[in-house]
Amino acid sequence: MSKQESPVQKNQTITLSFEDITHDGNGVGKIAGYPVFVSNTLPGETAEVKIIKVKKNFAIGKSLKLIKESPERVAPPCNVYDQCGGCQLQHMSYSMQLDMKRNQVENVLRKIAHLNDIDVKPTLGMDDPWRYRNKVQVPVAEKDDQLITGFYRRRSHDIIEGMDRCIVTSEVNDQLVELVRKVAEELGIPAYDEQTHRGVLRHIMVRSGEHTGETMIVIVTKTKTIPNQEQLIKRITDCYPTITSIMHNINPDRTNVILGKKTKCLWGQEYIYDTIGKVKFAISALSFYQVNPKQTKVLYDKVLEFANLTGSETVIDAYCGIGSISLFLAQRAKKVYGVEIVPQAIEDAKKNAELNGLTNTEFIVGQAEKVMPRWKAERLNPDVIVVDPPRKGCEESLLKAMIDMNPSRIVYVSCNPSTFARDLVTLTEGGYKLREVQPVDMFPQTLHVECVSLLQRETI
Repeated sequence: MSKQESPVQKNQTITLSFEDITHDGNGVGKIAGYPVFVSNTLPGETAEVKIIKVKKNFAIGKSLKLIKESPERVAPPCNVYDQCGGCQLQHMSYSMQLDMKRNQVENVLRKIAHLNDIDVKPTLGMDDPWRYRNKVQVPVAEKDDQLITGFYRRRSHDIIEGMDRCIVTSEVNDQLVELVRKVAEELGIPAYDEQTHRGVLRHIMVRSGEHTGETMIVIVTKTKTIPNQEQLIKRITDCYPTITSIMHNINPDRTNVILGKKTKCLWGQEYIYDTIGKVKFAISALSFYQVNPKQTKVLYDKVLEFANLTGSETVIDAYCGIGSISLFLAQRAKKVYGVEIVPQAIEDAKKNAELNGLTNTEFIVGQAEKVMPRWKAERLNPDVIVVDPPRKGCEESLLKAMIDMNPSRIVYVSCNPSTFARDLVTLTEGGYKLREVQPVDMFPQTLHVECVSLLQRETI
């Protein structure tokens, strides 16, 4: 076989044993060293596989029949697991999910950051890794003159029919989505049609407070008004008098973005409230708020542990959002400065600080990489910097600004191990040593893993 040839051809059926798993959950089998990636397979399994794509350095296959099952394989409890792309790991035991996520973090630290001596801690998981999400957003469509709701079929915009529950979201959220769908159908409110850009009802979103029990329904429409609005509100609140808020979000654009820019309160209050630890948060329809409150507490406790605050420290929270991490830090710090580019998030952060009686915080709208050099020029010298960037990681200019400010500790919260590992290269070159890495399972049954890491300034 020449180097240009692969040992398999498209549409060929082979028997393949799997020895590893990729970061995106595909089983890895090899033929003469040539890798074949197959979804819904686990290490230790053997399957009959049809080759569906052949590349120079790898092939992709489809499992036709399992010949040998792994003891880590479990029956997915979701009846649409094979159609929906929301969860990818329900066929895998939870203990194996946690191990896989730890290994994913460790592997990227080796390959990208070239760190071979870091002890990545076991992933912190949940006692019950189901029904953990406090927010659900469900598209609405029509079929046979009836409204249907459900998530999109994998790699499509076709709604999965017969989907009346999602077992990773809270039961009350499921119930309220179904209630709104049923009442809207009875009142003749038409669904929005993506193809024709006509209709009314686009999405139903529900947010709930884990500890307060407060609930918010957000009805997303293309139109500025909702037909039979008063009847809709009355029938919803008659069925669920415990509902806290009904909001109307208007999204008139041809777009895949769920929420539009304008939101108004139809009934109740504009915010619901929830607590994480001792900190209380006001949550609006548009607020970013972690969807797994139990694991958020685990994550933030680890941030506090790594920050190692005694009450005398000045802390900067870059990408502070609505101030959720900032307020946790403010309980133990002398002063916390938060910076965030989204003005509404900063308004929420200030409101949340006031709500908790925390007067040692200061929140500023702006790009962290531009604000922090200004702070440095004003002789603001942080002892600790906490950074929780989006999936793309930190801008190079922000990493340089952090290094220039010379804190003794940097706590990096990451939702993407690969960009975290990339950023580590700059931070270690800038004089910081990675001390601890703690993965946290914020999204059980999915491929995502968060980690909290402590970097300390090396003394010369």
